[in-house]
Amino acid sequence: MITRELTSDQAASRRAALIAAALAAFLTPFMDSATNVALPAISREFAMDAILLSWVRTAYLLAAAMFLVPFGKIADIHGRKRIFGYGIAIFTLAALLIGFSTSAPMLIAVRVFQGLGSAMIFGTSMAILTSVFPLGERGRILGISVASTYLGLSLGPTIGGLLTHQIGWRSIFFLTVGLGLIALTFVRWQLKGEWAEAKGETFDLVGSGIYGLALVALMYGFSRLPGLLGGGLILAGMVGLVIFGLWELRTTTPVLKVQLLARNRPFAFSNLAALIHYSATSAVAFLLSLFLQHIQGLNPQQAGLVLIAQPVMMALFSPMAGWLSDRIEPRIVASIGMTFTSAGLGLLIPLGPASPLWTIVARLMLLGFGFALFSSPNTNAIMSSVEKRFYGVASGMVGTMRLIGQMFSQGLATLLFALYIGRVEIKPESYPLFLVSMKTAFIIFAILCVIGIFASLVRGNIRDRR
Repeated sequence: MITRELTSDQAASRRAALIAAALAAFLTPFMDSATNVALPAISREFAMDAILLSWVRTAYLLAAAMFLVPFGKIADIHGRKRIFGYGIAIFTLAALLIGFSTSAPMLIAVRVFQGLGSAMIFGTSMAILTSVFPLGERGRILGISVASTYLGLSLGPTIGGLLTHQIGWRSIFFLTVGLGLIALTFVRWQLKGEWAEAKGETFDLVGSGIYGLALVALMYGFSRLPGLLGGGLILAGMVGLVIFGLWELRTTTPVLKVQLLARNRPFAFSNLAALIHYSATSAVAFLLSLFLQHIQGLNPQQAGLVLIAQPVMMALFSPMAGWLSDRIEPRIVASIGMTFTSAGLGLLIPLGPASPLWTIVARLMLLGFGFALFSSPNTNAIMSSVEKRFYGVASGMVGTMRLIGQMFSQGLATLLFALYIGRVEIKPESYPLFLVSMKTAFIIFAILCVIGIFASLVRGNIRDRR
């Protein structure tokens, strides 16, 4: 009788954890992808040039990347559910404030605040799932969570385009407030238990500060290229990351256990593969949103319908990919996915004003299929290669690789805009230069992804470590 009751409680805890993680996994990409479609409307209202416009997304990504690893460690110490709930609350409040923004600086500043909330969410959600589900089920469960992310990415452009076209871009953020309140209510009343395997450890404030400042220098440096200041900031950021690594080796309670990267080959190369994959794919929706609306003359609603092709494929095939990674070595499934992604990126290079919409949709579907095959197995490999007390840090690393990759991808797009277009609004006279910058970006992304295939293959086997 006692066993049955315990089994029932465990089943309820696992179900609640999965629903909570899935809600959060849907919320943030939904808003991010919906915002991509709304960027031209935001640009018109606040008269933002191409580089400033890119900071609407970059500011959010930078803040999230800065705080992901620190909050992963804080969650390990003080409780993952607690930090998870605080993150959803901050994210929701920020969405409300963005809806009432009166200027570009205010909007970008609140996006930084929203990135903080996102870091708290993604620094804990994967760790909560890994804490409550056994090894043999993780691939399937992580696949469901990843599918929720891609469902958000799928609905974001469609609903965001519809709302922007019919009501206005602010309505996207007001809708996000409602979704956030639903997620927060569920976490507060349905998600039972707490997980804090590193309880009692001290927090590495100095290391977290060095890490955050180094990322700020790197990302802001990208936006200032090709000027001398940009190069100097990037160099300072790289030096800062080296100092951070040395500090973490010396401190007794590091925010990131550097030995995990130095001595754990599957963990290190799985994270490297994730970094490369996100670096090569994250700016695709940003560039294609501008391409479809400026070059092909679609309205936000029509552009959103085209852009959903990629995340729909990701949502459909991620659970299958996660299930496969429970039965086949994750590196094999992930490497096949990276190969499909490389092919999809290569096919985006020749896009132009005369490209039929159906061919764009087909290319995005191929890209989405590759992404689905890569993401769930790769996340399974990362989370299954560490001890239980490092789940929060590993979850933070998953999110950090994603966000640093997104930052690099967005930073490259920003750099190419600065080189080819300059600090001006994207108007008909600059369309040829925009096309050159987009084509250059896709060439670089395709090359990166080919390199990523080899990083994925050499990681070693997770099953050998079990």
